[in-house]
Order: sequence, then C-alpha cells, then structure tokens
Amino acid sequence: MNQSLRNLLTMLWIGCAITGIQGCNNNDHDDSKAREVSAILHRPPFGPLTDSLDQHQGTDVAGLYFRRAELLSRNDLHELAADDYQKSWDLRPDEATGLRYASTLTIIGHISKAIQLLQDCHKKFPSNSSFPEMLGELYQQSGKMKEAVGIYDHILQADSLNFEAWYEKGILLEKNGDTTGAIQSLKRAYAIQPVNTYGLELAHLYAEKKDPAALPLCDAVLRKDSTHELLDPFFIKGIYFSNTMQYKKAIIQFDSCINRDWKFTDAYLEKGIALFKQKQYEQALQSFRMTIKVSDTYPDGYFWIGRCFEATGDKTQAILYYQQALGLDKDFTEAADAIKRLR
Repeated sequence: MNQSLRNLLTMLWIGCAITGIQGCNNNDHDDSKAREVSAILHRPPFGPLTDSLDQHQGTDVAGLYFRRAELLSRNDLHELAADDYQKSWDLRPDEATGLRYASTLTIIGHISKAIQLLQDCHKKFPSNSSFPEMLGELYQQSGKMKEAVGIYDHILQADSLNFEAWYEKGILLEKNGDTTGAIQSLKRAYAIQPVNTYGLELAHLYAEKKDPAALPLCDAVLRKDSTHELLDPFFIKGIYFSNTMQYKKAIIQFDSCINRDWKFTDAYLEKGIALFKQKQYEQALQSFRMTIKVSDTYPDGYFWIGRCFEATGDKTQAILYYQQALGLDKDFTEAADAIKRLR
C-alpha cells in the first residue's frame, strides 16, 4: 500500500470517527431532551393524564391529549402543548382542537404551519368564522395583505351583512394605506351596525382626510353618551379642525378632552401643536410641559418643547430636549435631525 493511499484511508477513518462522535453527541442531546420532557409530563398537574396515556386507559385518547395540551398551555409550556394538540388533531380533527392548535402554533412562531392548518380548517368547517378571521390576522402579520383582504371578501360574498367582516376589512385596508377603500368598508359596517366603535373609526379617517363628514359622526356618538365620559369624539373633531387649520375650534375640542380627563396626554400634545402653529409659543410650551408632567417617558412632549425653544432662539435648551426625546425613542429621526441642524 503506497503512502498516498494510506493517508487517504487514515483521513476517511478520522472522518468516520468524528461523524460517529457527533452522532453520539446528537443522540445524547436527544435522549437528554426526551428525559426532560418526560419528567415534566409526569409531574403534577400533568402526571395523571400522562399515566392514563401511558397505560392507554379510556377510549378517548384524543380527549386526553387535548386536556393535557390545555394544562400545558396554561403553564406556558406551549411547545409541548403544540405536540399534544397535534396528536389530538390527528386522532380527532374537530373545530375546538383546530382553533387551539392554530393559536398555539402562532404563539411559538410557526406561522406557516398555522396558516396551512387554518386553511384546512376553513375548508373542513366553512360555517365557523373563527378560522378565516384568524387566518386573516396571520396573513396581515406575514405581510400578505392581498390574501388577507381576500379572506374578508370571501366571507362577505357569503354574507354581505356581516358587519364584523366589513369592519375588519376596513381596518386592514387602512393599515395597507387604502384610505378610500377603508372608508367604504367602514361605512358599510356602520350602516349595518351603528355602534360607537365603527362610527369613531370612520370619523377618524374622515378627519385625517379633512372631510367634514367626521363632525356629524362624532356628534351622533356624543348624543348617546349619557355618562359624559367619552373622549374620542372631541379628540377626533379637534384633529379635523387642526387639519383644516381652524386652530381655535380645535383647541376648544382638545380642552373638552382635558376637562373630562386631565391625564389625556395626546390632547395636551395636539392642543400645543395648534398653539405652536399660531406662533403662540409660550402657551404651546405650557401645554407640551403638561404632556411630560402626565408621562415623563413621552418622547413627543420633549420633542415639541424643543421645537418651542428652537422657535424662540434658545438652541441650547432645544438641543437638550431633543436629546431627551431621542433618548426615549432611538428611532425618533426628527429629533436626531433637529440636533444635527442646530449643531
């Protein structure tokens, strides 16, 4: 045998030895994990169910797996719960198990598997609206907006009076930047079921588009507010008036919010912005200071205080407050740009 062949055989032997050692290590790891899982499943409160499963006691094995999965979920052992839900689902694919299994897959980050399961469940149980709703949410989380909208369109083809589907579709379209489509969907939802949530969401979109249709919607909600506790109708009206540069009217609405809840930070902020745009810097500063009095971790408040100091020529104080805003929110690009500009 020549030296080259000897060297080759030696290398092959070493390679096989290393592979064998790695295989042993992997087996040891798997065995250790299996022992750890077994120890968990045999301790309270899972032990009695595990004993029944080990001894094959009872005829409802799927039910035993489901009950143990429920216990595991309540104890935040979601990986183990998912395994049990899958075993229960394989034995008896019913609606309750499908929902629990899909939810658990979502919790542990197995989104693609959850989507596939929900698609199967939607076909198997077409009358259960929970499956397409959850599927729509997962499509949103995955950035599959077209598929998500398609889910709600499918629901509405079967039932055009499903106000919840119209509402969810409207919210989805709003997130996707389709304000016109969102308004159309929310209008349908509100026409079918005129509840405050739908009306205020619709009013908010109108306000952002500077559409006066926001105002009667807010007034309708306020007329039904017998407890005089709602804040959103006043706030949305204030946003509309600010967006249309009717700043004095806007301030009246924001003050109405503050009168009902003096800790309403966003109302102080928007009131301050309305004052700032009228160059009433001292009054604006007072309003912005209230935002950080109510919440000292509110970066927008510090930023706008900085804007007031910058507008009145105090660059040192402006930089200080911009820095505080950036310290609370490292992604606050406007604060970072302002610091660079002043330096």
